[in-house]
Amino acid sequence: MYYLHLHILSYINHQIPPLLSKLKKNSSIVSLFQKKKIMGRLSFRSVTFMFIVAFFVWSSLNVEVCNARRGKHWRQHGTTSSVSLYKKKGKSHGSNNHHKSGGKPKPKYASPPTSTPISPPSKGYDNVPSTNIFDVTNFGAIGDGKTDDTKAFQAAWAAACKVADSMMIVPSKYIFLVGPISFSGPYCQHNIVFQLDGTIIAPTDAKSWGSGIMQWLEFTKLVGITVKGSGVIDGRGSVWWQDTPYDDPLDDELKLIIPLNKTLLRHPPTPLNSSLSGKMPSIKPTALRFYGSFNVTVTGITIQNSQQCHLKFDNCIGVLVNNFTVSSPGDSPNTDGIHLQNSKDALIRSSNIACGDDCVSIQTGCTNVYVHNINCGPGHGISIGSLGKDNTKACVSNITVKDVIMQNTMNGVRIKTWQGGSGSVQGVFFSNIQMNEVQLPIVIDQFYCDKSKCKNQTAAVALSDINYAGIKGTYTVKPVHLACSDSMPCQDVTMMNIQLKPIQERYHMYDPFCWQTFGELYTPTQPPIECLQVGKPTSNKIQADHDQC
Repeated sequence: MYYLHLHILSYINHQIPPLLSKLKKNSSIVSLFQKKKIMGRLSFRSVTFMFIVAFFVWSSLNVEVCNARRGKHWRQHGTTSSVSLYKKKGKSHGSNNHHKSGGKPKPKYASPPTSTPISPPSKGYDNVPSTNIFDVTNFGAIGDGKTDDTKAFQAAWAAACKVADSMMIVPSKYIFLVGPISFSGPYCQHNIVFQLDGTIIAPTDAKSWGSGIMQWLEFTKLVGITVKGSGVIDGRGSVWWQDTPYDDPLDDELKLIIPLNKTLLRHPPTPLNSSLSGKMPSIKPTALRFYGSFNVTVTGITIQNSQQCHLKFDNCIGVLVNNFTVSSPGDSPNTDGIHLQNSKDALIRSSNIACGDDCVSIQTGCTNVYVHNINCGPGHGISIGSLGKDNTKACVSNITVKDVIMQNTMNGVRIKTWQGGSGSVQGVFFSNIQMNEVQLPIVIDQFYCDKSKCKNQTAAVALSDINYAGIKGTYTVKPVHLACSDSMPCQDVTMMNIQLKPIQERYHMYDPFCWQTFGELYTPTQPPIECLQVGKPTSNKIQADHDQC
């Protein structure tokens, strides 16, 4: 301690003369130090002040060394150095323990330092503030599978609709009976999450449906709507399937599938009747539909036994379907898995679809659709169309179907159009498709007809730039069926790495078939597709301006 004081005094004695020399050079300051007595007082006070500062510095260093020797973690609590650090950074030591929430301004004062971590604010699902969570059970939903919970769902949605980034909760371990309902905008706030972890079931009595409703659960005119979770939407569709009239649309490709014993079931077997059902309306609803919405996400959930189509997107921009499951019998009529129309910028991936119609159906007005990593079966495959029905105009472009497994489906990848239509389908890529016992793996049918008889017409939807690559596996009826329009032949149809082997089952088998189909074979195929005509058609009807997309 004594030696430390000597060093401090020595330092002061060396520093004061230069300081005084500098002060004397300034005449305005020198006048203040004309008296020797005042200068002496200043020197004494300066020495005293610097001695005190040195003492405190030495004391703090000594404390740090002692604590380190004792094996303790040293913390700064209200020291001069911690205050200066706060002034430099403008933050307190505890500021990192607070989470940002709700877009609220940060407090202008610092939290007091503490030796224990500050707990984050209370949160709900996925860090959603509790004030933004709306659980249907808090709005009167019972969830016993018998009580009608429709009004509770409507009330929960009305509350969630008013709050941005809100979440409507359908909790697990409950079964909610819900009738036809619309969760609608356009005046709802953005980015609402419909968290489905429980089960929603449809009513099976005719009274609940009136004369017929087009959809059961519907989300309309919303921005950033997400339906996610581990829950189930169960349409209990068997009471609808049994009432299917015999003039209901049938898949026209059935005409190509002829059993060896000459008998063919044109209609599915009748399921067991529900004692509650009665006669259901002829109009069958879609289970879950999105209309006129932006940035729609469906992930994690399961839709099963839909009355008709399971999941539909109509007039939507920005669609993501991920980790999604459809589960319905292969003989359930017209139960498409995912149906898109007048929608663009859609990604459908990593999903399992088992149904009674197309696993994915892409209709008119769709562009920039990417279907990836899908397991399809049972079902009718992945289809573009049908298009151009009743002389309408259809426009479809930029469609990619990649990395798909088809298991025991009627069709694999298919494009189907009606005679008399107009418009075009162009920029289609089917690649890396595994076919396992598929009846008709590759189909283009421009003579599609889902009735017993259709009128012959010359106009047609134009097909061009249709590409097949890496289509492999087994078939049970016909590997390739390309039936294009006489007046509007298919152009730029390319095939590469097509390897399809026959499996004799219970159907008559046929060789590849092509009609008015032009394009290129880039590699040998199995079986050989010799009917594909190389190049361009010699004569082709030019589409009128009003027919072009």
